[in-house]
Amino acid sequence: MITLNNIINGEIPNGGADGGTVHGTGTTGPAQATLPFFDPATGVQLGTAPDSDAATVDRAFQAARTAFKSYKRTTPAERQAMMLKLADLIEANVDRILEAEVACTGKPKAVTREIEILRGADQLRFFAGACRVVSGTAQTEYVTGFSSTVRREPLGVVAQITPWNYPFMMAIWKIGPALAAGNTLVLKPADTTPWSTVILGELAQQAYPAGVVNIVCGGRGTGAAMVDHEIPEMVSITGSTRAGAQVMSAASATLKDVHLELGGKAPAIVFADVDIELTAKEIALGAFFNAGQDCTAVTRVLVEESVHAEFGAALAAAASALTVGGDAADLGPLNSAAQLDRVEGFMSRLPANAKVLAGGKRTGAGFHFEPTVIDGVFQSDEVVCDEIFGPVVTVQPFRSEEEALELANGTKYALASSVWSNNHGVVTRVSNELDFGAVWINCHQVIPAEAPHGGFKHSGTGKDLSVFGLEDYTRIKSVTTSHR
Repeated sequence: MITLNNIINGEIPNGGADGGTVHGTGTTGPAQATLPFFDPATGVQLGTAPDSDAATVDRAFQAARTAFKSYKRTTPAERQAMMLKLADLIEANVDRILEAEVACTGKPKAVTREIEILRGADQLRFFAGACRVVSGTAQTEYVTGFSSTVRREPLGVVAQITPWNYPFMMAIWKIGPALAAGNTLVLKPADTTPWSTVILGELAQQAYPAGVVNIVCGGRGTGAAMVDHEIPEMVSITGSTRAGAQVMSAASATLKDVHLELGGKAPAIVFADVDIELTAKEIALGAFFNAGQDCTAVTRVLVEESVHAEFGAALAAAASALTVGGDAADLGPLNSAAQLDRVEGFMSRLPANAKVLAGGKRTGAGFHFEPTVIDGVFQSDEVVCDEIFGPVVTVQPFRSEEEALELANGTKYALASSVWSNNHGVVTRVSNELDFGAVWINCHQVIPAEAPHGGFKHSGTGKDLSVFGLEDYTRIKSVTTSHR
């Protein structure tokens, strides 16, 4: 049984989360309540992590504030060296991180190793370089006798909360730009997937001064204490739209900045001129990767009416060909019993007009669910409107570009989308009009570190990755000097 601990002010209690039994209750102070976490592939409990109280959260923020006094004065070159060291440590410990990530998520090992763990090291290397070439304006004289310049500075202490669908990679997306910009941080992983984040925190202590990176485990109460705390200048969360709205409301009391990457309901618009079978297979991968537990996953397939039936059948065949469960499978399990209940709830409430072309039910042990394709739905149906966050995709026909765009943009979510056609004019017009933060043409979910990731409307504010993500963790100061 694994016993995880918080990491505050550089302290790694009792040897750290080494995959064995770790005794102790965390940093100095009274014993904390704990929360269990489970293997979603089997439903068996893996261990416990602290359910940190407000006093523990305060201790972490005090440590981060003290560390910021010196860390903010580090040069970009010094911050680059620290981040490159952390990237190297991740690669050196990839098997240890992978074990923890797969244990808590049930993800297939090979793809998780390459796309999430090792890519996380690459993303840190991007931010290590980006921090040395931050954009700005030249000093100049806007008023005679005075020189003006603009400083880009770190915000200060940042509170960060990560989700359970990509525990390690989302932690990288959070800490990378924050640390590159010169901030210190307190990060809370999701209570169902804390293990790999605690390991990341331990590795960070080998690269950064004490107090720069603090990891605090816990549930909703811990997160609320972080948002309410007076020290952090920003709260950054990746999670549901509901959680983002709660954070934005709570943060307003202390006028904190908020950085929100929230829900999605991504459409894929498919025109009749595509290769039906190939496009169906690629969209199936974009819909069912990580068991559909991805805010950018294809969830709504909008197909030109003349090929609607043919494409629906091809998509159902592609979904049925995917394997579920096991290290080499295409899909792992849903994250928890609660998430499985949520997906099954949507299926139980399908309207009479809906037709299940593939999947539609749980399968095997643990929290696995079949990749599911549903046709015959209307724009107002719950399964079309609301985020399911599971391996479920709907199919709807359209007759014109205008109708396709009306259906695609007819959602409160605006994170990701794609358009599929061999007609250059079509994809140019449609991509310009899609009201989403990311638009892919003849592909889906291609996310390099250099590209900004973030949405509009109910999908949040701010950007992850890219130089835009780095700049989100900075503030602008104007400095004017008299020539006297």
